[in-house]
Amino acid sequence: MPDMKILILANNDVGLYKFRKELIIELLQEHEVFVCLPKGEYINKLKKIGAKYIPCELLDRHGTNPVKEIRLLNYYNRLLKKLKPDKVLTYTIKPNVYGGMACALKGIPYIVNITGLGTALENAGIMQKITLMLYRAGIRKAQMVFFQNRENQKFMISNGVVKGRYDLLPGSGVNLEEYRVLKYPEGKEIHFLFIARVMKEKGIDQYLKAAQIIRKKYPDTRFHVCGACEQDYKGILDKLHNEGVIIYHGLVDDMIAMQEISSCTIHPTYYPEGLSNVLLESCACGRPIITTNRSGCREIVDDGINGFVVKEKDTKELVSVIEKFLALSNEERRKMGMAGRGKVEREFDRKIVVEKYIREIRI
Repeated sequence: MPDMKILILANNDVGLYKFRKELIIELLQEHEVFVCLPKGEYINKLKKIGAKYIPCELLDRHGTNPVKEIRLLNYYNRLLKKLKPDKVLTYTIKPNVYGGMACALKGIPYIVNITGLGTALENAGIMQKITLMLYRAGIRKAQMVFFQNRENQKFMISNGVVKGRYDLLPGSGVNLEEYRVLKYPEGKEIHFLFIARVMKEKGIDQYLKAAQIIRKKYPDTRFHVCGACEQDYKGILDKLHNEGVIIYHGLVDDMIAMQEISSCTIHPTYYPEGLSNVLLESCACGRPIITTNRSGCREIVDDGINGFVVKEKDTKELVSVIEKFLALSNEERRKMGMAGRGKVEREFDRKIVVEKYIREIRI
């Protein structure tokens, strides 16, 4: 018989599988694990590793309709009453808030993971006040609140959201066996990767403009875009792809194959990240990184050692730093990539995350 019933509430199957599967596999050694989230293409992969799936189509990641939010809270209440889990793990804002409220009402121990603040909390205004109020209600009785960076932790504590126990994780960590060191590419062509949901806040505008400028001056450069469109960028991506400015791949399942050809990952985000998985995986593969000087990114880059830091929304500086990278020898780029690998081995191994969760669940 399994020791405990563990319920995981999340908003997305891709993220849950890619960044939490090691934890789920470890939990399944002793416990029964249920995952509740909307349907998606990675649900079968979650089932294959042994998780039991519970659909949750009421969860709209970007919606703000109060009626739908109340329905989601009621759904979580009914689910907890029926399933009677021993512990609940929540990820991302709506599962954290409404899952947390439901667990608090039922007296079920729950562990919250703040995977990033999101735009509602990033910008001062009425939405920030409402979201903080909801978070206070959702987190008030949490057994543990995990944060992925110190700025998020400081913000939530200073705003009176967290009253109980909290701890800092190295993001979601990175699987250093899956994302192994890859041979650094040789030859004339220099390949840059943009890996993210294609949306304004991830810095796609700056990346595309930089690609247009650099490609004219350095014809041996290649600019790849890997990610599904979350906003209305499909037309411009197709246009630039057809013009040979970028190579648009859409959502890529096998990122290792992309990392093999990559010379450098560019992540010009100004989105409220928790800790960037894109940067962790790129470093683990021995690839240099160029990213913004903001929380969730700056923790992973030592400027001039394993990559370069640029200002947010600053295309001119991004172009300048890309040129700085292009001026390096191939051996200097390779060493930069290996410095990144060393950093993630020391600080961001996913085993650290799994061990912290296992210890907390055993309390």
